[in-house]
This record gives sequence, C-alpha cells and structure tokens, in this order.
Amino acid sequence: MNRFTRRNFIKAALAASGSVAVSTPLQAMGRPELPSEVSFPHGVASGDPLQDAVILWTRALPTGGGDPSEPTKVTWELARDSGFTDVLRRGSVETHAGRDYTVKIDVQGLQPATGYYYRFVGASEQSPVGRTKTLPGSDVEQVKLAVFSCSNYPAGYFNAYQLAAQRGDWDAVLHLGDYIYEYPADGYATERSAEIGRALPEDNAGEILTLADYRKRYALYRTDAGLQALHAAAPFIAVWDDHEIANDTWKEGAQNHNEGEGDFFARRAAAVQAYYEWLPIRPPRGDRNPQIYRSFRFGDLLDLHMLDTRVIGRDQQIDFGSYMDEDGSFDSRAFAAAMGEPGRTLLGGKQRNWLAQALEQSSGRWQLLGQQVLMGKMHLPAEMMLNFASGGKNRDTTAELVALKAASLRGEPLSDSQRARLEQVLPYNLDAWDGYAVEREALYRHIGELGKNLVVVAGDTHNAWCNHLKDEAGKLVGMEFATPSVSSPGMESYLKLDEKSAGEMARGMSVLIDDLQYCNLHQRGYMALTFSREQVQAEWLFIDNIDSTEFAEVGSHSVAHKPV
Repeated sequence: MNRFTRRNFIKAALAASGSVAVSTPLQAMGRPELPSEVSFPHGVASGDPLQDAVILWTRALPTGGGDPSEPTKVTWELARDSGFTDVLRRGSVETHAGRDYTVKIDVQGLQPATGYYYRFVGASEQSPVGRTKTLPGSDVEQVKLAVFSCSNYPAGYFNAYQLAAQRGDWDAVLHLGDYIYEYPADGYATERSAEIGRALPEDNAGEILTLADYRKRYALYRTDAGLQALHAAAPFIAVWDDHEIANDTWKEGAQNHNEGEGDFFARRAAAVQAYYEWLPIRPPRGDRNPQIYRSFRFGDLLDLHMLDTRVIGRDQQIDFGSYMDEDGSFDSRAFAAAMGEPGRTLLGGKQRNWLAQALEQSSGRWQLLGQQVLMGKMHLPAEMMLNFASGGKNRDTTAELVALKAASLRGEPLSDSQRARLEQVLPYNLDAWDGYAVEREALYRHIGELGKNLVVVAGDTHNAWCNHLKDEAGKLVGMEFATPSVSSPGMESYLKLDEKSAGEMARGMSVLIDDLQYCNLHQRGYMALTFSREQVQAEWLFIDNIDSTEFAEVGSHSVAHKPV
C-alpha cells in the first residue's frame, strides 16, 4: 500500500471514530437545545449492544433551508415504554453534511438484559420509535439471534427482514455482509428491477466508486420498509463482506475493481467511511488500519466473535482458470502446491492471533464465529468442478456421480474407475475457507485443543447450508449454519435450475459432499438461531416472493446440534 492511499484509509477511520456522541449516566437529563427542522426518511436503528451500552442511530435531514455548512441539531430520548411516559435519558446531538447527516449516540450506563425504546425529535417532526436491548450479564438460559446476508436492492424487496421484524423477540440481529451491492443499473441481478419498481435512481445508477456514491447507495437501501422495520425492532451486530466495497475484495484489490476506476485503497476508504456512517456500529479507533472484528458476551451462555474475512488480511483468491491448460486439461500438481502454501491466510496474522486469544479467554458454553464465507469442506467430484469451470462445455455427469455415491453409501461394490471418479475431488468455492485450507486446519486444531463448543455462521453464497466441521482426521470440531440471501439470486440462477431441478441438485450435493447435512439452493429468507445450554437450534425460514411487498412464509427447515 503506498503512502498516499494508506493515509486516505486511516483518515477515513479517524473521521469515523469521532462521529459517535457518548452519553453516560453522569449527564443531566435537562432541557435539550432547540432542535432543527429535520426529517427522518431512513428510520432508526440500534446496534453493537453490550451489557451496559448500545449505539442509537438515525439520519436527520435538514428541511428548513439555511446554510448547509451549519450543524443540524436533534433531540434523542431513551425510555422504558413505547409511549415515552417514563423517559430515562434525554439529550441533544449535532450532525452535519460531513457525516452525511447521520447521528450516532453511544448510550452507556444501562442495565443488562433490558429492553428500551428510543426516538429522535426535530423541531416539527419525530422519528419512528425503535426498540433495543442490552446483552445479558449472567445466568442466561436462552439467546435468540436472527441471521442475514446478501440484500440486493434491484433484485427484489427485502421481505425477509420484514418477516423477522414481525417475530420481534430477538436478542440481536447478526448481519454477515453484503448489506449493499456496488454494481450499476445494468449489472448483477438487475434484470427485472424496472419491472418490479426497484431500479436504481439516475444519480446513483453507475457502479459506486466515491464516498458520495456509497452514501447514496446506503440511503437508497435504507428506504426499504422491511429493512427499516427490522432495524427498529432489534439491535444489529454487523460485519461487512465484499460488496460493501467491490466483488471478491481482498487486502490489496478486488475482482470488480480495475485501473480505470482509480486507486483501490481510496475507494476502500470511501466505502469504509460510508459503512461506519450508516451502520449502528462502534467504529474502530486509533491510528492503525480499521479493524471491524470484535467480540460480544451473552452472559455465560454464548461468546460471539465477529470476524473480517475480507478486508484486513485476506490473500488474493486462487482461480481454477489459472490452472487450466489450453487443451482443457487441469494442472492438479500446481493447483495443489498453491493450495498448500503454509503462509496463505484469510484472516491475517493479527486477527488470527486476536481470535486465538479471544477463544482461550472465553468462558461461554458456546463459541460462535460470525463471519462471511463458508467454512465447511465443500468438495465435489473433480469432473463436476471442471465442467463448471469450463462453462458447461463437457457432458454433465452429476446424476451419474450421485448414483455412484449413493451405491457406495449402501455398501455396494464399485470398480476402481468408479471409486476414482468419486475420490478425485476439488473444492466448490475457492473464495471461501476451502481456498485457505491450511489456515482452516490450524483453527480446527486450536479449537480441538481448547475443547470449545464451536458454531460458525456464514452468508455470502445466497443459499442455505448446514455443515459438519471436521478436521483432517475426520473429528467433528463444530457445526456450521449458513443463511440464505435476503434477495440476491442463488445457485438456481447461475445453474439455470427450476424449482424441481434445484431440489434435486440440493439432494444430490448432500449425497456427494461428505460433511454437508442440508442445503437449499433456490429460496430466499433468513436463519434463526436459538442457543440453550443443551443445544443450538438453527431454523431456516423461506419466503415466497421478493417481487413485491406482498409475501408469505412458505416453509422452514430446522436442525438441532448438541455440544460436541
């Protein structure tokens, strides 16, 4: 990273770290300053709850004219009840164009495991009322989390958020990234956007590159009624994936960034700044590169560690195409050497050491890793993967391979050539932990040595998955639950599968992939996790429609996992 771009990145982080107003019990609840004329078109939100604190968020747009360089003032209130007859805290806060008129209050000195209501007030207009909740301090019997990923505005309405908001009894909402997408109006998943009323506006229709671009994209997404409803219903604990910056981001670039789009690190700095402005999150502090990874303690039941597998430390992804010869053959030896590189990392050394220490010091019955990409070993027969890599130029032998694997599982004898077809496997997704297998094995080894009860959640793929997490010796070290997308198309789209074919493919993959316990390749929705001392239960909930705001829940699937 050169000096100029590093300074840009640090400057953005430092600017963000000064954007949170801190409220403590020592502040008097006197008469606040006279608020400005504002509107609250993007609702309210809360996030990063602790046992004694929570972030409150809104965007207060000035409506009374005047000098745009002048700060805008709003009043905030925190109460025990939704009618605000018992107001506990009240104060004033300023915002301005330099932070896109976003407001953050870090309300401290609160009681653990307690629900609160909050709102913001301008001179003539009041925000919607939000509900938030602090984390429990001890003696926790149950924790309920809603898990989301991959909400693409042009692809459809965010009905999965609305469905979860209607349930409304969450301790927290985990958002695992792709909160926005960077693509232009004619880009990914935009085919029906105009038809369903989700076209990008003219002033934000290009690929987003600058701070102004990213801010406008967040503002657009936050007009969605489902997203506003869920933000108002429960506190978010969020982390970014790649599309908050650009597709397939890694520590020094991205697949969807080229030289004609300017300096990558300047773009990344802009994206990070906008993220911290628009999400109810405590931004990183200090003069080092921003670090979004952090931990949350739900009493003695659950320790949550939110990871960054994208921005801080990821080495560039390996590409199957780099190992395909002109004649279509695959250089398996060179591929294996690249995959086995001992220093290859997804987390980066600093984050990896932090996670190791956090796990060692944690005392919760469950350890939950909230992160972006699939961790389970998703290995498919090599002939299937090479057919995918060639764009389907070869004969599709999926059905044959599923039949062979099913016969093998029944104990039927196979010929040497048939066994070879099943045993020669390649990872399905090199952008996931499968592309960083050495580091994954080191993490599994550390978990095993500590004897922790591990659960991993993931997003990114747009589909629902449940995986056993097993080390190279075949020992179970934990369980992975992956959430489907809110609106982004899944495997059914890029494999051009109808509902029946997608169901058949899901069943076939569960046969072919040893550690895969369940998958759904064609439905949008979200995932609910319920932790107790005896087990964790994952439930996937699916919706029937993202083409309008009229929708229904059309199915679910549940898996229970007990401590290893």
